[in-house]
Amino acid sequence: MERLNLLYRGPLSSCNYDCHYCPFAKHRETEEELENDRNSLQRFLNWLKLRTHRPHGVFFTPWGEALVRRWYRDAIVGLSHQENIDRVVIQTNLSAKLNWLRECDRDRVALWCTYHPDEVPRDRFLRQCQRLDECGIRYSVGVVGLAKHAAEIKAMREALPKSIYLWINALKSGDPKMVANAKELSALFEGIDPLFPSNNTYHLSRGKRCDTGNLSVAIDGEGVVRRCYFVRDPIGNIYKEDLESLLKVRVCPNERCGCHIGYVHMPDVGLQKVFGKNILERIPET
Repeated sequence: MERLNLLYRGPLSSCNYDCHYCPFAKHRETEEELENDRNSLQRFLNWLKLRTHRPHGVFFTPWGEALVRRWYRDAIVGLSHQENIDRVVIQTNLSAKLNWLRECDRDRVALWCTYHPDEVPRDRFLRQCQRLDECGIRYSVGVVGLAKHAAEIKAMREALPKSIYLWINALKSGDPKMVANAKELSALFEGIDPLFPSNNTYHLSRGKRCDTGNLSVAIDGEGVVRRCYFVRDPIGNIYKEDLESLLKVRVCPNERCGCHIGYVHMPDVGLQKVFGKNILERIPET
């Protein structure tokens, strides 16, 4: 059977960075809140272990930084050795220690790494990337396309190995001065990331086919299933219903889609062919 991608986001909502443009919640969690997140993750892992009838991809997309929590590191190591897991990926700012990655099946693990120039020096981030190279872990690097960071983004592209894809997320809301809409800035970013034009737009999506809800679903800490993060109506719950019965081909109910992890699943956009099996880690196959 075709791989089913599961985007998991538990209740964890703390981050060791404080980017002003980031929508992720920022607060210091209590021990009780952390215990709830740990238990929610373990419940999800227990459920997933029983799904042996098809291959799965797991993409952890936390509201914050999860790799500073041991239970997420342990989860990735464990999942990488499960026969029903084809790929396990996590979004991370790459600030945590990385030695634990040597315990993983490195053919199944990849990282979606975000670089925040206001939060970490470039050389420190690059040292972490070098550690990933030494561990044999595949990864992509991304950064938000702020005009004030244009020179830093260019410097990062020059410093990274050419084999590493550097993607740029356009900031499409907020202060107009931060949006990559100037021709000169857009041309610079496209020269660094050839796929930037796809991100620097809102794709008309209403009534168009999207493979979320069929080949990819979003699951929260309570087991609630949504087709994606941008369609809020639930389609079921993995702890109450058979997930396979919830899956079907759907069209998008929203007027437009402007986030990569949404529109990448729209066949009309054409990025499924670009990323192929690397769709979760945002590493182009072509």
